[in-house]
Amino acid sequence: MNQSFVSAGRPAEAVAIDGLDDQLVDAEIDSLPAPQAPVLRSGMARFVLGASLVLIAFNLRPIFSSLSVLLPEVMQATGLSPAGASLLTTLPVLCLGLFAPLAPKLAQRFGAERTLLFALALLALGTVLRGLGTVPLLFIASFMAGAAIAIGNVLLPGLVKRDFPDKAAMMTGLYTMALCAGAASASGLTLPIEHLLTGSWSGALAAWAVPAFVVVLIWTPQALGSRRQASQSGFRVVGLWRDRLAWQVTLFMGLQSALAYCVFGWLAPILRERGFDATTAGAIVSLSVMAQVVTCLAVPSIAIRRKDQRGVNVALVVAAVTALLGILFAPTSTTLFWAVLQGIGQGGLIAAAMTLIVLRSPDSHVAAHLSGMAQGVGYTLAAIGPLLVGLIRNWTGSFAASSVLFVALGLGVAITGLGAGRALHVGARTERTIAA
Repeated sequence: MNQSFVSAGRPAEAVAIDGLDDQLVDAEIDSLPAPQAPVLRSGMARFVLGASLVLIAFNLRPIFSSLSVLLPEVMQATGLSPAGASLLTTLPVLCLGLFAPLAPKLAQRFGAERTLLFALALLALGTVLRGLGTVPLLFIASFMAGAAIAIGNVLLPGLVKRDFPDKAAMMTGLYTMALCAGAASASGLTLPIEHLLTGSWSGALAAWAVPAFVVVLIWTPQALGSRRQASQSGFRVVGLWRDRLAWQVTLFMGLQSALAYCVFGWLAPILRERGFDATTAGAIVSLSVMAQVVTCLAVPSIAIRRKDQRGVNVALVVAAVTALLGILFAPTSTTLFWAVLQGIGQGGLIAAAMTLIVLRSPDSHVAAHLSGMAQGVGYTLAAIGPLLVGLIRNWTGSFAASSVLFVALGLGVAITGLGAGRALHVGARTERTIAA
């Protein structure tokens, strides 16, 4: 028996704004019975759970930026063509879109904790396989890691939100910083790991399996000890995929992600082409990524206090694209400035995209489905960005022509940001499919 779902009689805008207290969308919101937070008997157990979730977040980004700083060495050692390198950097981003829709279904069947454990094990295995140094295994490993990260991207925010409802702001900040720290660490430390510890690019890539295996060991007893309960989807959202505003939010997410993964995948090679040595290029990328933390944390609170978010969206994309052009063409003495500005703009765009999902949704169920739509379609679209950067480099022999792509993506982000930033709700409704 289907019946309309009303969020406890509360105004839709209040539901959306409350969701911004922690910015995290719960992918399991449709599950009945609702997943329960674990019963923790001691403060130490709660600390271990919180630390585990933060460590998991740390491991969701090194796969992208660790390869970037070593890409010229990988191409030289394996004979990988520029087109092949483009595909290699694109594949895990494509997996983010392809596998994100599966995560809620897997969580309903096996439980979010166990599903996340499987994803972590797959991520660790994929990272190890990258260290075997063959081109086929590089692609297989990137596919495995990308699929694992897609599942983690979807499920981890809901666990953070569910298990720490009384520490939402603190945990959201730690979660955000851990994501950025993982990407920044891989950018800044992969070359030193190669030079000081492993002596090879393959060993440096495989070294990032160590933190992944550590968190697998920590998470295993918590995942297997969690209460497993059968659940099914008790709600459905109607009208979302036909809604113009939902598509504007989705395209905004996808196009800003395309810009972000161009940076993750190619900023280090761009800097090396401009004359920086590999270690310095990695350090600059690391600094740029850490600058994202500032606006990742600040933009949501700024955005919700404005009448709409159109001005915020446009200002951020102007900063991000202008900085990329500065990195490409300005004197290299100013590169640090442009790298920090790019991080500020890009981090703000990521936060704005996640914030818009909540603000444009009339209730938490619509927010979960809009998040799934934005990630599934958006990340699939985002994969085009790093692919085109590599192909342009191959066709022209220089990264300079990529400026045209960056400007085009920026225009797309600005146009969709103007639409998605309007103070409206998507025209979708939630219906209950299982009688109470």
